[in-house]
Amino acid sequence: MRFSLFCNGIFRLDMIQIQGLSKTFGAQVLFEDATFVVGPRERVGIVGRNGSGKSTLFNLIKGSMTPDSGEIVFPRHYSWGALEQHIAFTYPTVLEEVIESPVGIKEDEYKAKELLFGLGFGDEDMERDPRTYSGGYQVRINLARALYKNPNLLLLDEPTNYLDILSLRWLKSFLKQFEGEVLLITHDREFMDAVVTDVVGIKRGKIKKIKGDTVKFYEQVLLEEAIYEQTRENLEKKKKEIQQFVDRFKAKASKAKQAQSRMKQLERMDSMDALGAEAKMGFGFHYKDINAKTLLEVKDLSFGYPGMEQPLFKNLTFHLNKGECLGVIGKNGKGKSTLMSCIAGMLESQSGYMRFHNDAQVGYFGQTNIERLSPNVSIRDEIGSYNPDLGNSEVRAICGAMMFQGDLADKKISVLSGGEKARVMLGKILARPCNVLLLDEPTNHLDMESIEYLADEIKNFPGVVIIVTHSELLLRSLATKLVIFQKDGAEFFYGDYEDFLNRVGWEDEQRGRKKSKRPLTEKEIKKLRNELNLERGKLLNPLKEKITACEEDIVNVEEVLKKFDELLNQKVAKGEDVFEVTKTIGQLHAKIDKRFSELEEIQIEHDKIQADFEAKLKELD
Repeated sequence: MRFSLFCNGIFRLDMIQIQGLSKTFGAQVLFEDATFVVGPRERVGIVGRNGSGKSTLFNLIKGSMTPDSGEIVFPRHYSWGALEQHIAFTYPTVLEEVIESPVGIKEDEYKAKELLFGLGFGDEDMERDPRTYSGGYQVRINLARALYKNPNLLLLDEPTNYLDILSLRWLKSFLKQFEGEVLLITHDREFMDAVVTDVVGIKRGKIKKIKGDTVKFYEQVLLEEAIYEQTRENLEKKKKEIQQFVDRFKAKASKAKQAQSRMKQLERMDSMDALGAEAKMGFGFHYKDINAKTLLEVKDLSFGYPGMEQPLFKNLTFHLNKGECLGVIGKNGKGKSTLMSCIAGMLESQSGYMRFHNDAQVGYFGQTNIERLSPNVSIRDEIGSYNPDLGNSEVRAICGAMMFQGDLADKKISVLSGGEKARVMLGKILARPCNVLLLDEPTNHLDMESIEYLADEIKNFPGVVIIVTHSELLLRSLATKLVIFQKDGAEFFYGDYEDFLNRVGWEDEQRGRKKSKRPLTEKEIKKLRNELNLERGKLLNPLKEKITACEEDIVNVEEVLKKFDELLNQKVAKGEDVFEVTKTIGQLHAKIDKRFSELEEIQIEHDKIQADFEAKLKELD
């Protein structure tokens, strides 16, 4: 049970209390005197540049690292669970690994399967050895294990890195409904903003918490920094005026006393340091102009690895013009990177062809390319090798744009982190003039702000872009066409991501996520039946009103028509002109026909909805 009493008028006993927390590594101050709370059901996003201390804050909360000062106080009888990147499996099957015990209790098995199905596993995976999976899927098993424990607090450090779009959408929904608290680190801004209630930011060695999403957080930071700079400038101006007075009158006997007073005032005034510029990625792709509209044609392209029953993709056809961006999307392991390798010429297709324009110049960022960096050369030499025509100053400028300023450009590739190697790969693409960009998950190791810089540059690139990404934010912002991997293959879609969701949608979501079979209780059936009846009423009642209105309008017009028919008979009998009467009768018939057509359309829609709901209600019986 959680308490809701107030403690000293500030902290409640059901809150996580971070008080005066400080942490440094050598001369680097990550943050100091950080104080904030995490209240009941708050989902808090942690933001900051790479290296600012986000993961360190997590480690302090978990107790795996000790702060230099300050403390973290949890409520009584409080539990936390974390997504561990370290892989250490002890059970023989995936299902047992998540439950952390041999399978036996049906409720436990059901709960674990629901989580695993949501994260992209199937029935056939439940009995597999977790050690046989790739690193990304092993992290998913760790994530399922953390969620299964249902702790009071979930600590999720980059859970989106190894998830495809469908799993991301499922996890987003799960976290929004989670009953406890969540601390979340992710570079996926759209995912974070959809989930969080609050944001904690680490910036300039300080930690600040605000209510709202990242947009509100960064707006507030910009406002506060602008106010700070204005206050500092006003203070400096005031101090300068006082100093000028002292310098002017300190030697004059009549003003000496005033000058001395001003001098003491100056000594008492505080100083405000100017806000230093933070290092950030600032770059532009080197576009090589080309006198052509279509830069890439793909016709009936097919590929499958030896031994596969079906190819990864078959008869794929599309073309790309300047200014277009093709998004390649789908579940992990379905062939997205393989398609990119075929387009880049690193794999030979089994059939079909793809043809670049003769003057096309390609820049390729691939996941496997990072591993092909030369470990024993410097960053500067690695980037320079991609374009021997560049001078040393130009190469160093690109290094600086990738945040390897000065001596950092001389670091060996072998000592770099995964994120730093990704920046080196981007730097190599910047070094070579190109008009086609092939980008296979280029944002995986970038922080949130760097991703925004990259997205802006891609959006402004005048050539062709093909991008593999699981970020719905990037897809909505960039993609003009799509290749979608689902239904055991790949298909080209002429439209953007919103068009795809509205017109086609994800196959798994249409038929519902794979669920473990558990009979519904009478209470659950009654609740679902009531919800379906309410939803049916919301949809059908307006249609019923339209049907009634159409029918009444038809009856009224027929009454009027009857009178004009009588009038027509009278005029014919008398031999009078009937032109205006027959014209009106024709208009009335046209109106009736139109209303009958509208009535038919509404009735068809009504009957379809009615049938759909009757089928859903029947499933509950």
